[in-house]
Amino acid sequence: MPFRYGAWHGGPDPLEAPYDIRRALDEMGDDVLAGMSPRSALSRLMRQGTTGSNGLEALRQRARRRAKELRNSGRLNGTLDQVRELLDKALEAERAALFPDPDDLARMAEAELDNLPEDTARAVRDLADYQWRSPEAAQAYQEISELLRSEVLDAQFAGMRQALSNPDPQAMQAIREMMHDLNEMLDADARGEHTQEQFADFMDKHGEFFPENPENLAELVDSLARRAAAAERLMNSLSAEQRAELGELMEQALAQSGLAGEMSRLQQSLRAARPDLRWTGRERMNGDQPMGYADGTSALSELADLDELADLALQDYPGASLGDIDEELVQRALGQGAVTDLEQLKRIEQELRRQGYLDQGGEGLQLSPKALRRLGSTALRRVFAQLESGGRGDHDVRDAGAAGEITGASRAWQFGDEQPLDVVRTVRNAVLRGEGRSGARVRFQPEDFEVVETERRSSAAVALLVDMSYSMELRGSWGEAKTTALALHALVTMKYPQDAIEIIGFADYARTMSPRDLVDHDWQAVQGTNLQHALMLARRHLDRHRDAEPVILVITDGEPTAHLAPDGFSEFSWPPSDETIAATLAEVERCTRRGATINVFMLDDEPRLVNFMHEVGQRNGGRVFLPKTGALGEYVVSDYLSARGGRRRGGSRRAG
Repeated sequence: MPFRYGAWHGGPDPLEAPYDIRRALDEMGDDVLAGMSPRSALSRLMRQGTTGSNGLEALRQRARRRAKELRNSGRLNGTLDQVRELLDKALEAERAALFPDPDDLARMAEAELDNLPEDTARAVRDLADYQWRSPEAAQAYQEISELLRSEVLDAQFAGMRQALSNPDPQAMQAIREMMHDLNEMLDADARGEHTQEQFADFMDKHGEFFPENPENLAELVDSLARRAAAAERLMNSLSAEQRAELGELMEQALAQSGLAGEMSRLQQSLRAARPDLRWTGRERMNGDQPMGYADGTSALSELADLDELADLALQDYPGASLGDIDEELVQRALGQGAVTDLEQLKRIEQELRRQGYLDQGGEGLQLSPKALRRLGSTALRRVFAQLESGGRGDHDVRDAGAAGEITGASRAWQFGDEQPLDVVRTVRNAVLRGEGRSGARVRFQPEDFEVVETERRSSAAVALLVDMSYSMELRGSWGEAKTTALALHALVTMKYPQDAIEIIGFADYARTMSPRDLVDHDWQAVQGTNLQHALMLARRHLDRHRDAEPVILVITDGEPTAHLAPDGFSEFSWPPSDETIAATLAEVERCTRRGATINVFMLDDEPRLVNFMHEVGQRNGGRVFLPKTGALGEYVVSDYLSARGGRRRGGSRRAG
């Protein structure tokens, strides 16, 4: 069956990457070319997001807005208010029942009620053995114990309030057994003896108390410990008097239910299992509506999730990674929509790695060589977009040469040719001449031979000297200088591979730099513009390529302020010392005698800089440029294309 191939019209391309990684990479590239480090650019991409998806900053803002809503939703002493209301209700009903009774016992009971402590907890405790005459009062007092018990248990075990809505002795016994078995399982885990089978048996027996249905003990402990830590912070957030009252009331309720010991044991186990949680600290709730102990605990647990999520989304700690952000945490705090945004960001990072644009370096993620090549191509496209069409070409020299580039054509061999033979055409010529009869050997004549026609281009050795003194960063010139250096490096390596380029960065000292060094450069406030040392390294590069046209290009925003002393150390002086000026000009003379043209691109028009560079131009015969902002790449690339053809022009040029 014949097959036909064409454009896919059946909907989304099934072979297409799930995200436009090239667009994401170009967005990173824009930031890198503007002076940002790759890690900072990737971090910014993750913070801002891409088209159609939110970034971490939107995630963080949502978390902060939700936290603000929670803090304004209520106040944490609601359980105390409820207890006081129930106590007042009980006392009012009891006094109403005692008032019409003329008996002295009624008067004594009234006196006992009148002498109750102002402290709510102590009043509730003193009434523990009181014989209520009013059934309504007795019911209200009983509700205090039930309220406190349910609040405490619901604060620790989410959803327990419903299980305690109609408590009976059997229900309380089931809770006591559950807490005992839970503590036994936690103790076994602390000893390293816990098994998944033990957890499965526990859930089969007590699963009704855990509607979230955890899959293992770690998930259960995480949920319980977060709520326990939130309850601890709630107590810390109350005033000393409120904390004492509520604590005593809860102890009384748990003691009456026979749960005090197991609850204390559970709190200790949870704290030992998750010491990393925030067990201390205070929370400020600014709302007017009172919140019960359980509701307050849930609110503070959610606040802890939101605060943790906001911190993780900021990604401002060493070794930060999207993998640090737990999707379950995002789900709890902000819902499935936020989880989808996070998953998309993670896929973008994974796709950048899968397609070879990111590598894992010693200090985290970094751009791969593939990404650096694309970055250089992007920089080059920017530069060529600014160049005027026409008048600038490759300046090729059409000539025979074994080291040339193949044009695809061939010609008859001539005496003295050194080009490689075109074997196919040579044999074809001999066969057509009749020397290829069946069974006979093919014999060649001189006129049969053809050679591959090649195109030889003049080679150049280029040293690009880039000022990396701190003033370049302060003046905002570094992004343009980096873009220019990457563009020139890309042009040479891709279009003129016979040329040799070396990038030399200079501040207090000079050093050779790769494109990765340029991209990863992190600024330090060092003093000095050591052009002398940079020219020395440039001469060494030119000496390694003596047959090439020597070209030195200098990008700087300041006059020399440092040079190498006889001991090899850099000496800094501002204003520039006579020694620094003399040492730098001496190096200019050496480059001139070497035959190298030094063309300077000034990024500032400070008079001292202009005067010094004009002196360099006069001594060397090179040119001095003052390109306008944004045109540096155009000037440098254009100058390289001219210089590599071997044409040198003296003088200076100023572009405002």
